[in-house]
Amino acid sequence: MSSRRATTIATAITGSLLTASFSAVMILSFTASADDQGPGSSKGGKAMDAAPAGVKLTTLLPERISVDNSSKKTAITATVKNEGTKESGDLHLLVVGFDGLKVTDVQGCSAIAEKDLPAGSNSGFSCSVGPLAAGKSKSYAVAATYDLSRAGKICLPVMSADGKKTFWQQGPVPFGTTNPSPNAPATPLLLGTDNKPVAPGGDTLPKTGVGSDVLPLGAAGAALIAAGAAGLYWSRRTPGRQAPQG
Repeated sequence: MSSRRATTIATAITGSLLTASFSAVMILSFTASADDQGPGSSKGGKAMDAAPAGVKLTTLLPERISVDNSSKKTAITATVKNEGTKESGDLHLLVVGFDGLKVTDVQGCSAIAEKDLPAGSNSGFSCSVGPLAAGKSKSYAVAATYDLSRAGKICLPVMSADGKKTFWQQGPVPFGTTNPSPNAPATPLLLGTDNKPVAPGGDTLPKTGVGSDVLPLGAAGAALIAAGAAGLYWSRRTPGRQAPQG
């Protein structure tokens, strides 16, 4: 075999190995990124208005997310699921941010106008889910920013298409950490954990937005859904009395 031919074959083999190695790295990187948020959890969720017979709705949020300490950006997967035995009918999902957590985009969804945002929230998106068959789910990629010097919460109400009923509501539930990492590239946050500020000496979080006593888990809602956007007006339920629907 001539030295020129041997060199050509060796170069081809080396190129193939490099391509295979690069592909393996890409696959492993994607897998790690996809699995980074851990399993989905319905923590902080509660059934609200009665769903149609045979329909059981819930939402799932990742058990952990990671905030880039430089850009303050984070990614969250929000999932709505029908755990019942019958199709759900048309559904609407809202993704709403509170305090230090601001939702900047939800793939395939429309931003809620500022004037229509729920009381105490800073951002929100409206998603037309459509009908969900029994056992099926639909997930949305949520882009957000998180100010680690504050607490941050997210809320996922699942509503009828006309906005007159809220079948399920997860949150406002916090993401946070009791062990901030200001010098690390990113800070991991856990679902259902109140955030401890990164700022030095910040043992107490600033009071921002409405408190949990004003916007409790299970707040009733009525939505205005038109032209691809929605507004959610929250009212408080007190024991023995339910906020009027519609």
